[in-house]
Amino acid sequence: MNDGNSNEKDLDLVGGFYDARNNIKSNIIKWGSLYLLKLFVSPNNSSTTTSAKIYSQVAGNNSNAENDLTCWKRPEDMNYPRLVSVCDISTASEFAGEVIAAISTASLVLKKDEDISEELVKTAEKLLILANRTAKKGKYTTNDECGGQARQFYNSTSYKDELVWGGLWLFLQQETKLTLKVASEEGVFDWNNKTTAISILLTRIMYFRDLGYPYESLFISSTNNIDLLMCSYTYDTKYSKTASDPSTDAALLQYAATSSFLTKLYSDYLQLLRTPSRRCSDFVFSSGSSKQFSQSQVITPLKMCYVVGCGNTYPVQVHHRAASIPWDGKQRDCSDGNQWLNSRRDNPIPSWEQWLQDQIRMTFFRTKDPWFTEPSIASNAGLVAALVALHDPPTGSTIGNLGIDKH
Repeated sequence: MNDGNSNEKDLDLVGGFYDARNNIKSNIIKWGSLYLLKLFVSPNNSSTTTSAKIYSQVAGNNSNAENDLTCWKRPEDMNYPRLVSVCDISTASEFAGEVIAAISTASLVLKKDEDISEELVKTAEKLLILANRTAKKGKYTTNDECGGQARQFYNSTSYKDELVWGGLWLFLQQETKLTLKVASEEGVFDWNNKTTAISILLTRIMYFRDLGYPYESLFISSTNNIDLLMCSYTYDTKYSKTASDPSTDAALLQYAATSSFLTKLYSDYLQLLRTPSRRCSDFVFSSGSSKQFSQSQVITPLKMCYVVGCGNTYPVQVHHRAASIPWDGKQRDCSDGNQWLNSRRDNPIPSWEQWLQDQIRMTFFRTKDPWFTEPSIASNAGLVAALVALHDPPTGSTIGNLGIDKH
């Protein structure tokens, strides 16, 4: 409840969500809209970006004996300093793009609450202008004060796709060609790469709206790219099981989940257009084959549920602070926490909402291995989207158009 107070007087960074097993708030992937509004501090003079700030992270490794990476403690028991990372907007281009996308989509979801929706979209507009106006753009993880704490976990590789991503979502909220111009000038979907998702959004705009010159050629190029991707997914119907050497990467299953979501989304677009198939050179894929691939990516051969608490079989020892320590009314210190960090017992407090981030489908899945059982928001996002997309409206439902708002 004191986040922000240790760094700057009257700075309120209370709220948001913890990233994964730890108590760190890595704000680049946070979607709590009211919390996101706190992250951006507009400059006093709108003609310059020198004083525009974005707060990028709360907590981390502050080199003290106790911190969020070394201390296994319930969030309610935290009593150590929680540092705040702050960025100048010119050194956090991709971070700005993520925030723009998040608050733009939130304004769409919350459009019935006109005051909040308007505040969100106005903030997104201002942030997009400032982020694109600065001559020197950059990645936030290259600056120690801004993204040094996040570099180990979210070492961003580029910023242009995030700026496009944010601009496109703001366009879908506003429908102004100026916003689309900003987005289209910058040109495997996950937290670090929005290229495929950008092509899906541009294809959606081309299919369901007619904006004319000069955007048509750009949209056609994006649609061709998506068609090629769908062909690669569905060719010969030998679908990937997403198996990979776990020593080379973490959270591999998130890529299968996001691929599933985007494939089902594109399949729905084709159905709405009454387009039975699309062609890539001499190969033809149908909306049905796209949906089949999408389903294959979220089926578990081990008959184990991805979501903790779902079905009869699911992992019961999630690598997560809040789930692993019993709630008995006692204040715990860091040394106490190690007994639960290293415990082989089931979690005393199930994390019902968590999805495990690694290869649950793989035959060598180990339910007691933290590598396989750590949840994260980045992984949860793709799976939730895929499951919602694959869940067709019930028979007789008043929900039309496959649940897709073409506008």
